Amino acid sequence: MSTPFPFTAVVGQDDLRLALLLNAVSPAVGGVLVRGEKGTAKSTAVRALSALLPEVDVVSGCRFSCDPDSPDPGCPDGPHEPGAFASRPARMIELPVGASEDRLVGALDIERALSEGVKAFEPGLLADAHRGILYVDEVNLLHDHLVDLLLDAAAMGASYVEREGVSVRHAARFLLVGTMNPEEGELRPQLLDRFGLTVEVAASREPDQRVEVVRRRLAYDDDPAGFAARWADEEAAVRARIVAARELLPSVRLGDGALRQIAATCAAFEVDGMRADIVMARTATALAAWAGRTSVLAEDVRQAALLALPHRRRRNPFDAPGLDEDKLDETLEEFGGQDGPGEDGDDDPDPGPGGGPGGQPEPDDAPQGDGDAAARPEAGEGGEPQPSGGAGEQSPARAAEPFRTKVLSVPGLGEGAAGRRSRARAEHGRTIGARRPRGALTKLHLAATVQAAAPHQRARGRSGPGLVVRRDDLRQATREGREGNLVLFVVDASGSMAARQRMGAVKGAVLSLLLDAYQRRDKVGLVTFRGSAAEVALPPTSSVDAAAVRLESLPTGGRTPLAAGLLRAHEVLRVERLRDPARRALVVVVTDGRATGGPEPVALAGRAARLFAADGTASVVVDCESGPVRLGLAGQLAGELGGTAVTLDELRADSIAGLVKDAQGSRRAA
Repeated sequence: MSTPFPFTAVVGQDDLRLALLLNAVSPAVGGVLVRGEKGTAKSTAVRALSALLPEVDVVSGCRFSCDPDSPDPGCPDGPHEPGAFASRPARMIELPVGASEDRLVGALDIERALSEGVKAFEPGLLADAHRGILYVDEVNLLHDHLVDLLLDAAAMGASYVEREGVSVRHAARFLLVGTMNPEEGELRPQLLDRFGLTVEVAASREPDQRVEVVRRRLAYDDDPAGFAARWADEEAAVRARIVAARELLPSVRLGDGALRQIAATCAAFEVDGMRADIVMARTATALAAWAGRTSVLAEDVRQAALLALPHRRRRNPFDAPGLDEDKLDETLEEFGGQDGPGEDGDDDPDPGPGGGPGGQPEPDDAPQGDGDAAARPEAGEGGEPQPSGGAGEQSPARAAEPFRTKVLSVPGLGEGAAGRRSRARAEHGRTIGARRPRGALTKLHLAATVQAAAPHQRARGRSGPGLVVRRDDLRQATREGREGNLVLFVVDASGSMAARQRMGAVKGAVLSLLLDAYQRRDKVGLVTFRGSAAEVALPPTSSVDAAAVRLESLPTGGRTPLAAGLLRAHEVLRVERLRDPARRALVVVVTDGRATGGPEPVALAGRAARLFAADGTASVVVDCESGPVRLGLAGQLAGELGGTAVTLDELRADSIAGLVKDAQGSRRAA
């Protein structure tokens, strides 16, 4: 096993280290979500935490890590005899984003269950993580069905495996830690709320600190064991402090004054439900124990709010996380009067190894980061798209208020990534048939299996009540669910669209569709055209808030190179089909239909549009033409695309529902 990077050698990242340590002191805090750019020591710090956790006592031979002092009465390996136990290091189990359901919750041997009536169960990752850490890197990319299983286990503290009337239950209480890059998409609100704390991390802009990051990383890569040995004393000190804080935790007093501050803070920031209040209370208590105190102070409540509330006040994916600290301080001051320093008079706590208030490390004494923290891109790199130029360019118009849209779906039956938009063959959904399993059996079709086995019972010498089932008899259920699609927006930003009121309405409509794409787990992309060319303002991504940022800053002006926009969009789709052939696309063209610039611009745009019709790509044209005299150019474009045109007014009047159906019908008629 490779030597992990020492936790105390991580450079900076004070909030990240504090949040992880508080969960080590009190697992009831509920875990940590770490958000930040790539190369900022997120994974390194999480993996290093497990080495600091105290050892756990487990029942000898139990695959489910039962506590010998209070074994699970329903443990599949039970009942357990008293007295037999062993100590082992706390585990950190990593859940891969692409893991199967059976790998997460475990698997039943259906063949033995049917033929012998026994529960032959192979534990999954939830069993391995019991009483330890479950770590999910890129947790925002986790498939929905795995998210549902995690939510159930986190809510009930147990995992249930149900297969055709055969069930197994075992305890599954773990510290959930996730890391994510927000540029790749946001989390579902239900899972977001399950994380007790959240921290934002970014690479330091201080040259000296960046130098230290590189220096330590290079030293670790040259000699991992030697580097870890140099930090052994610091690691031992933090480990001992965690043990001491755990022992002190039951004695910490959370007074009525602190509780009033917690309740007032949660109310002031309008967070949903009561989980935030409970998490803040547990976090403030853990902060006091970490600082060596037996009473909770206002500074603990403030720090708890900064860690527990930012992700709970988001109302949609375009809201920036974070808290207004001035408002927080005003609320704490207004509802102050908590029970001052502890009755034990310990109003000047031992700062501990970190040296800062409440045990938080001072900047000069901060544990240092893993050198995998790479420099962020230079300003402009990966940033806002630069305008393509052109006379008459106007400053960006503000988007109108977004509105709720009806479902746009791609016709037919797909096989893409799990989502909530178009019909697809999937692992989850309603059963529509059965087939022989390809590889491991995941969803048994009981009736089809029995039907396949029944004719052979006499030949197999059946004599008892059990059914003699062979591997060849097993049938996999085929199911129909929903998939996520690629929604590619092709937006006309030329001078003919530059009327500010009209462009604001256009942006509002696209923003509304982006919100819908977020809820339906789609990828989105944005192509714009104006002046003399088209550009990919945002390559296809799962981050709809990144698309919203690009849309908000979109300038207008110049000619209308419609053909260039369509050709660029067609090329984007071609590349995406190579990367992910199963993900189907929906193209939304937002334009007034005009085409100017270059030789024969209208004819060229028509030829470009027919490429989409030839590929069978579902499309919708949002007609932005206004005024008493309308040329109907957007309708002609929709005909060339094999799609349907709708005006902005119709779009805002919730008339989207039948668009793709109409597009499908028009293709059939053609």
